[in-house]
Amino acid sequence: MPVLTRLIPSPVVVDIRAGALDDLGCVLADERISHSGKLAVAVSGGSGARLRERVAPSLPGADWFEVGGGTLDDAVKLAGAMKGGHYDAVVGLGGGKIIDCAKFAAARIGLPLVAVPTNLAHDGLCSPVATLDNDAGRGSYGVPNPIAVVIDLDVIRDAPVRFVRAGIGDAVSNISAIADWELANRVKGERIDGLAAAMARQAGEAVLRHPGGVGDNDFLQVLAEGLVLTGIAMSVSGDSRPASGACHEINHAFDLLFPTRAASHGEQCGLGAAFAMYLRGAHEESAQMAGVLRRHGLPVLPEEIGFTPEEFFRAVEYAPQTRPGRYTILEHLDLKTDQIKDLYADYVKAIGS
Repeated sequence: MPVLTRLIPSPVVVDIRAGALDDLGCVLADERISHSGKLAVAVSGGSGARLRERVAPSLPGADWFEVGGGTLDDAVKLAGAMKGGHYDAVVGLGGGKIIDCAKFAAARIGLPLVAVPTNLAHDGLCSPVATLDNDAGRGSYGVPNPIAVVIDLDVIRDAPVRFVRAGIGDAVSNISAIADWELANRVKGERIDGLAAAMARQAGEAVLRHPGGVGDNDFLQVLAEGLVLTGIAMSVSGDSRPASGACHEINHAFDLLFPTRAASHGEQCGLGAAFAMYLRGAHEESAQMAGVLRRHGLPVLPEEIGFTPEEFFRAVEYAPQTRPGRYTILEHLDLKTDQIKDLYADYVKAIGS
């Protein structure tokens, strides 16, 4: 009988533990990512730069590059600065913007990327996408998966707690995104990649059902693993479908309609997911999700991130325009303002105060 298999794009190394950053050089050498120690390390002027003093002694052959921001120009400039350096790999050390710049730059010069996030704000740390600001607003660029992901839980705990909370919202929103994918399969015949869906769903469920909190090592481990698995799920499916449905459409609508007032990605996605679950009739699941988000200090109502209900109605109605071709509960219901208003009133009653 033939043995049918497929290759799954995933990191060679996933090292998530307290103190992992101190062993970075040894891990890369042991895993044959960089025997010579010749690395290009991209850091921000903030969290990454503060860690340079700690990390530099273990990476004596590294060259350090400070990244100004999270724009396409920044990423292109970084690639130009690293080009010709004969490096084994690029290390992105910092928050999401720095890692996305490093992803893009590494892909541009044909080097593998080692992602070393300093917070868990979203699921992009292991995804095959670099999200960068450009002249037209913001773009998503396909890149290879990181060859390694190293997450030091001590560093994560030292980051502002709002970044961990944002990651919780992004991870939990997977549950709503998978429900949207299943809806598209039933109504439109869209193919579901079962492995990608299983990975993303279980990542979201693990975070949703864990009894711990943001200061708990066990919880941070589960959250970090969930965000890594979500990134791999997107690689498996070849797009963002396992982690992006109505929840992310609502998030994008906030960003586009209110660019100077938008909250964090994860906060908006968590709120969007809880409301989208209510829209599809999963009222108990919506209330449970809202309860967990509240327990972690995340918003479940627009007023909690500085928006009026009327602005939320506008965002929900506009949301389908942000991802043309994607079918979610929002496209399925094709809601108008008065309908959104009535459903929102019911949602508020259902989730309680």
